[in-house]
Amino acid sequence: MRRVCFLLKVRQERLAEYRQRHEAVWPEMLEALSEAGWHNYSLFLREDGLLVGYLETEDFAAAQAAMAATEVNARWQAEMAPFFENEGGFEALDGAKPDEAMTPLTEVFHLA
Repeated sequence: MRRVCFLLKVRQERLAEYRQRHEAVWPEMLEALSEAGWHNYSLFLREDGLLVGYLETEDFAAAQAAMAATEVNARWQAEMAPFFENEGGFEALDGAKPDEAMTPLTEVFHLA
């Protein structure tokens, strides 16, 4: 199982709404993530908007592709895109959907 960690930057003025949206993720989105091979998926949000994502999957590229093929993901990404900074910051969207802007960090240590 591969561990994947990524960074994104949520707009400061949208932090509260971003948290609220993730308190009620659509059931069909949760099901799609599970079926696509996203396991132990967590998001951590710092007060300045730094978003740290973590997941485990057999094949990250395949898991991303499986989600990209779902209609529910297209709807979710369209709704979430305005929450993220589009310039500078950590992983700038530069016109990409939020899930396309996730660049995995290099793991340098893991305590098993």
